[in-house]
Amino acid sequence: MASDYKNFLKRKSQISGNRGFKPTFIPDWLFDFQKFVVDWSIIRGRTAMYADCGLGKGPMQLVWCQNCIEHTNKPAMIVTPLGVSQQLMDEAEKFGIDAERSKTGRITGQKRVVVTNYESLHNFDPSDFDAVSLDEGQAIKSFEGKRRKSTTRFLSKIPYRNLATATAAPNDFIELGTASEALGEMTQSDMLGMFFVASDKKRHSLFKEGDFWNRAKYFFKPHSEVPFWRWVCTWARIFRKPSDLGDFDDEKFILPKLITRQHIVGSEFIFPGELFPRIASTLAEQRVERKRTMKDRCEKVAELVNHDQPSVCWCQYNTEGDYLEKIIPESVQVAGRNSDDEKEEAFKAFASGQIKKLVIKPKIGALGLNWQHCGHQVFFPSHSYEQTYQAIRRSLRFGRIGDVTMDIVSTEGEAGVMDNLQKKQKKADEMFSALVHYMHDSLSVKVADRHTKKVRLPSWI
Repeated sequence: MASDYKNFLKRKSQISGNRGFKPTFIPDWLFDFQKFVVDWSIIRGRTAMYADCGLGKGPMQLVWCQNCIEHTNKPAMIVTPLGVSQQLMDEAEKFGIDAERSKTGRITGQKRVVVTNYESLHNFDPSDFDAVSLDEGQAIKSFEGKRRKSTTRFLSKIPYRNLATATAAPNDFIELGTASEALGEMTQSDMLGMFFVASDKKRHSLFKEGDFWNRAKYFFKPHSEVPFWRWVCTWARIFRKPSDLGDFDDEKFILPKLITRQHIVGSEFIFPGELFPRIASTLAEQRVERKRTMKDRCEKVAELVNHDQPSVCWCQYNTEGDYLEKIIPESVQVAGRNSDDEKEEAFKAFASGQIKKLVIKPKIGALGLNWQHCGHQVFFPSHSYEQTYQAIRRSLRFGRIGDVTMDIVSTEGEAGVMDNLQKKQKKADEMFSALVHYMHDSLSVKVADRHTKKVRLPSWI
């Protein structure tokens, strides 16, 4: 009777058992911490690997897929953002993993890794696969996005699932719910209902009713925070360095020095008649500020990249990208109007050194690409901490030799944008530290009882 009650409590705790199998292929060329993660992921069956940039998500995904192929005798798939497919194919060749790249849905080998991108996933039949790994899995996190729905539907009948990304947003509960639903752990709506309450407070008056950013904000229910993170740690491993996983050596995984320089461009008065420029506090005011200062900011970027070394210029609007391409000699812009093949060719040319100056938006090229040969990036700041983090980590990676310089070009009125980014970074670091703590506790979270105090005996006893 006692064991039945324990099983009942386990089921109510949202902690499910293993759905995988014992691994048969753990190669020596994996680092020790990579072997640890891959072994756990294969036994668990449906997992997320939140490994920071340069920690080897690609090799771990390839080994995970190879184990699934040997276990099921069916091909396994890795889905990547645009431009990352060829990079993964190069890694497969380097490590001797049989892989093919396909966009049409055709498979030439029945026991190999099939690499495709999210834009081509609809061409494939999910019944052909028993294992699928999503590279840069945050690409599906859109709350009501078409990509999220189609990808989750494709995975719904896949027995073995894996999600890999460098930027788990531990303070973005919507993203964690999206990952959980894709892995088949718990739907996003069930997760929010189980652990959270919604605030009725609107986030910003500028947004219309029904807009995503105008939706309710979620807060933990009383006493649900620890159970929530304990549940997340049953299907996810998150780490920025090997030692986050336990007793592993960080010696080979030390990031190069990041040099951050901020450049303030003088701005016109948004509000005529005022003595000093006012900080643009609303999104509407920030858009006006950026439109008025577009040429001045772009000319400052052109001045900063006037050297013979590779540089990436991250812009936010098409007008910025077009003007940067015009005034920066021999620069190439990758924009939304380019075809998928044109984007991939540009990414390949920049990585090989054929292109020295690349102009691009973070939402197009900030995911998954390895540009560690480039030590200089220039940004126009945005409110997206994830985009900024991902963009700089194209260069700031383990294995890069030399410092990385990040130039931030903004106006006097954009001080609020920079403050918001710094707050988000601080919050993400705090939440990450908490996640590592819960993960180290191996599902047995111990919390100090704050309702008691240590007894102090009188000195005469």
